[in-house]
Amino acid sequence: MRKGSIAASLFWLSAGWLIVALVATGFLLTELYTRALDTSLSQTLDFHVESLAGALLDSEDPRSPDIALADPRFGRPRSGWYWVIRNESGQVVNLSTSVVGIDLPEISRSADSLGRSTAMLEDAFGTKLRVVERRVSVGDRRYTIEVSGNFTEIQQLVDDFRGQAFIVLGAVGAMLAIMSTIVARFAMRPVARLSHAIEAVREGERAEIGGRYPREIAPLAEEVNELLRSNAQIIERARSQVGNLAHGLKTPIAVLRNEAAANQGSLADVVRSEADKMSGMVTTYLDRARLAARTSLVGKRADAQLVLSRLVRVMAKIHSGVDIEFETPDTGVPWFRGDEADLEEMVGNLLDNACKWSSAQVRVRLGSARDARGTQLTVRIEDDGPGLEPQDVQKVLRRGVRLDEKTPGSGLGLDIVKELVDVYGGTLELTRSSLGGLQVDLRLPVARAAGPAPAAS
Repeated sequence: MRKGSIAASLFWLSAGWLIVALVATGFLLTELYTRALDTSLSQTLDFHVESLAGALLDSEDPRSPDIALADPRFGRPRSGWYWVIRNESGQVVNLSTSVVGIDLPEISRSADSLGRSTAMLEDAFGTKLRVVERRVSVGDRRYTIEVSGNFTEIQQLVDDFRGQAFIVLGAVGAMLAIMSTIVARFAMRPVARLSHAIEAVREGERAEIGGRYPREIAPLAEEVNELLRSNAQIIERARSQVGNLAHGLKTPIAVLRNEAAANQGSLADVVRSEADKMSGMVTTYLDRARLAARTSLVGKRADAQLVLSRLVRVMAKIHSGVDIEFETPDTGVPWFRGDEADLEEMVGNLLDNACKWSSAQVRVRLGSARDARGTQLTVRIEDDGPGLEPQDVQKVLRRGVRLDEKTPGSGLGLDIVKELVDVYGGTLELTRSSLGGLQVDLRLPVARAAGPAPAAS
């Protein structure tokens, strides 16, 4: 049922939008920078046009050497910075030193209200030019002043700016990605705490979820606690109903059995037989209902070593002629994740059965083992009795068959053990023991860690 991590999803979602936003920001900044430089270039060219127009008006001679610009770029050939003055017929009457071997074309666009035109052209060397042209009247003559600036230089500046901008934005993106990771992990901390609290309840460390949670998660914790309380109430009501049913059925069955015993004949025999069957079925299904209700409660665990030590002492007194050897590993034994009474019932039935069938020796081993499902509690009980043949093992593991049918005893016996093992998701295996008799291997779920059991609610 597990899917991808919420923190990872938040990270990749924010990272994707962050990349898009930073790339768009980079292109937007580049475009704004280009426009700003182009505007600055146009303003500079307008200033030069005004300077040339002023010099032309002062000298009144378009060929005068006094008409010049102080900017040294107009003195370098192929610099992209050019100016020319044309008369009405379009002939060049004055020009900058930089105009060498270049025929600077006129602008074909119409002039604005101030007589100014601007366009983007290329010179003979492939340099892009921003050209500003203005018409000036000197007396009864008209002249056209045309000034150009190197736009290729601006493009080079824009390229350099774009590279530096993306480097800076990349560094900013990396810092924001790290920050989003930290924020995602910090934001998911309450969820992790809630998960650990629920696991603690499942492992038996707590009876309910505790702690303070943010507004978004607090309702979930409250609902889980309410669900636990509701589950406990339902189970308690089921127990009461099972008890009432047991008391309600026992009396009619006992009356039928007594009436049948006081009479003779085929009818009495049938009634007596069916009453015994009903009594057995009621006992069996009531016991199973009791087991299912008891094991449905979460938040329980038991010290397996303490339970088995107590059972071994009790069985040693009941079966005084049997030598019971109890072995535990040197390291700590994990706790059983479930009700202590259920563990006593499972191991007690198996140990009692081993003592009944053994000749003189029973060996009990408690430990843990890992498999595909994780760590599990293991209980191995061996005896030196007659044991079981493989076909008998398959037979006794089927429902409704008791292992101790010919040995004195009462209750469900192995059937109770199988029922509880199934409820807890454990395994029960019967094989030949090294002592010569039967070996029973019981595997059960373990609690996460040993510690004080939760208080009964």
